[in-house]
Order: sequence, then C-alpha cells, then structure tokens
Amino acid sequence: MDKHQYASSPNFENGKFKNLLPTNMSMSAKDMIKTIAGFIAGGEDRAPKEKVHVRHPDPALIATPNGSTRLIWFGHSAFLLQIDGLNLLIDPMFGPTPAPYPWMGRKRFTDGLPIAIGDLPQIDAILLSHDHYDHLDKGSILALKAKTKEFFVPLGVGEHLRAWGVEASRIHELDWWDEAEYDGLKFAFTPARHFSGRGLTDRFSTLWGGWVIRGKNDNIYFSADSGYGPHFAEIGDKYGPFDFAMIECGQYNEKWAEIHMMPEESAQASVDVGAKAMMPIHWGSFVLAMHSWTDPIERVTKKAKELGMPVITPRIGDVVTLKTLAAFNEQWWRES
Repeated sequence: MDKHQYASSPNFENGKFKNLLPTNMSMSAKDMIKTIAGFIAGGEDRAPKEKVHVRHPDPALIATPNGSTRLIWFGHSAFLLQIDGLNLLIDPMFGPTPAPYPWMGRKRFTDGLPIAIGDLPQIDAILLSHDHYDHLDKGSILALKAKTKEFFVPLGVGEHLRAWGVEASRIHELDWWDEAEYDGLKFAFTPARHFSGRGLTDRFSTLWGGWVIRGKNDNIYFSADSGYGPHFAEIGDKYGPFDFAMIECGQYNEKWAEIHMMPEESAQASVDVGAKAMMPIHWGSFVLAMHSWTDPIERVTKKAKELGMPVITPRIGDVVTLKTLAAFNEQWWRES
C-alpha cells in the first residue's frame, strides 16, 4: 500500500501518522547529551551479571497446537501463540541486537533462543506492531517468510516486507480499529501512543499499535509499545474483557514518558483494558533505557498487587497455557 492510499486515514496528516493525543517527542539538547552519555557510560545493573537461563521446550511438543491456548515468550515482546489449532508469531525479533547493525547495540541477555527458527512449526500468521528494530527484524523476517502463510501489519509496514521479498498477496495492512479474520480467528488493530521509524528521516512514516486476538474461547490483548492514555479504557470497552493481556513494561524514562509507560502505568493499563491476568513484556532481553534490568518487573508486580491484578512471570521459554496461568509466578530474575 502506497502512501497516497492511506491519505484518507484519520490518523494520517501532512504526510505523517499521528497519535490520538498530543505527544511530546522532543528532548532538549542538554537532555539528549545526558542520555547519550548515560548509554555510553553504561551501568552495572542494566543487564544481568550472567546470561539469563532460557527454557528449551521440546520442538515435538509444540509441533502441533493442542486444544488449549498456550504461548512461549522469546523475551522482550516476541511470542509464539498457539490458539484454536493455529500458530501465530507476535513481533518475532529473534536477532542478537535491536539495531541496524550488530555492533550498534548490546546483545540480548540470553544465550540463544528458546526454540531455533528452524525448529518452529509452520506459522499461520505473523502479527507486527510497528517497525522499530526491537520489534521488526529484517533477519528474522527473511528466515521466517518461507514458513509463514500471512502477515498482519500496521499501515505502511508492508513496504518493508515487500522490499524483503514477501509477496504483497500475503500482507494485510490495517489502520487503528480495523478488523480482520483468519481461519476463524478475529484480529483487531488498536491504537497505541508511540511512533515509528527505522532511520533519521522516516519517523512517523508507518503506523504503530497493538493487537486484539479473539479465538473461539479466549480473548487476548497485546499492547505493543505505548505511553499511557485513555485508549486503553476505550480498547477495553470495545473488545474486553480479556482472558490475558501482554502489557509493555520496560525501556522507560521520564524524558520519554509519553511514549513508554512507567511500570505503575502498565499495571493500571491492564486494569483499564479489563484483563483477567497480565504479563509484563518489553523487558528481560535488551538494554534500551537507563533503568536497572529488574526495575520493570519489581515495580509492576508491586503496583499490580495493590490493584488486585494477577501478574504472571514465566521464564523465557516456558510453555504457558491460559488454563494454568497462576502457576507462573516464579521470581526467577532474582537468581541472576
């Protein structure tokens, strides 16, 4: 889909996509210098001292989805979701660093992935939230495109996929509140307060957002990256309640608080959407902010307890079934 084809989108103005609310994306020169200096200086607690242990499920176990909805977290925001006999991948960033070139970023906290790409089953659909490098990875798409049937993406993101050799007929681009159906599953692309871009000149050139995935029995929400806002309550009113929600919690800073939630806001967002249980995501794999690597999970679990929101904390690679969510409450990060 070319840019002139989504000029009619209410979320597209003056050649760029926009947030529902005014969102401050600028930092002063002083703040920018401090931020860059902070990243260069690093910090002892921004990454675990040793590699994070990853569970490796038997590929034969997940080769064929069973009757229960289940998921495997690959770290950060990447998931294999098996629902109604179908295999979905959400934001499958499987590369070593979330950057255009490996030398530009710090490597992931884990030594490898729970399941190698070659051992994954046939993928019915990939759902992408936006085109930032920690969510859309060219190498991962190239490795997955031959074993993936369909791609559901925000407006504009299809251009990346077509450039990487994915046939246009397999790409479905959605605007906020657009709905799609695939083999009995219902998808809805929902608003988020964030931005897009993979370079210095393409900010806001593609859309960003979260996903609702509704099966025969289970209703799931994936927030993707977002600052806090009234859109969460609107999503809950329109599509909730949700049996399970994956909510962004990590890579935040007061200087960019409008595009990434603080952990306390992540807990509140799960309440707003009407989740029966939430899982904090967007943490545990990469250094993309200056907080300690365990700060997100410690703060969100504390606030969620205050709000009466059940939180699950599986290890990377655990096979999580929606019927046994309560079993995944291990504080594994305190071992690292």
